[in-house]
Amino acid sequence: MKHWLIKSEPDVFGIDELEQVKKEPWNGVRNYQARNYMWKDMQVGDLALFYHSNATPPGVAGVARVASEPYPDSTQFDAKSEYHDPKSNPDNPRWWLVDFEFVAKFDELLPLEVLKTDATLQEMMVCQKGTRLSITPVEKPHFTRVLKLAKCKI
Repeated sequence: MKHWLIKSEPDVFGIDELEQVKKEPWNGVRNYQARNYMWKDMQVGDLALFYHSNATPPGVAGVARVASEPYPDSTQFDAKSEYHDPKSNPDNPRWWLVDFEFVAKFDELLPLEVLKTDATLQEMMVCQKGTRLSITPVEKPHFTRVLKLAKCKI
């Protein structure tokens, strides 16, 4: 099993919304590296830290699980969608996604500043300066440490 960190802005779609809907397609990703993680590397059952980005403060809010095999992101074909890609076509889709399902919400958001000051998490990608990908791999020791800091048992 691999571990991931997925970012979403809480005013757009946060952990509370995922808890409410239970499962959601992770659409709108328009970065090739993040797309490749979903398309080629994620497996059903992989766990992901759900990170609230562009928030005050930003941080990890809970845990989600990969709940589907990858499939084409339908928003790329929808001319009315902000994620429309006129260069993509249904015979050769450019953008792929997976569904994520709710696993747990932390009692309190675990702020990025706490992650950055924890000696165990210094090498975690989200703690690195200039790392802005919406999806990043997480090493198992880092994933376990975040759960411990959040007092989350899953």
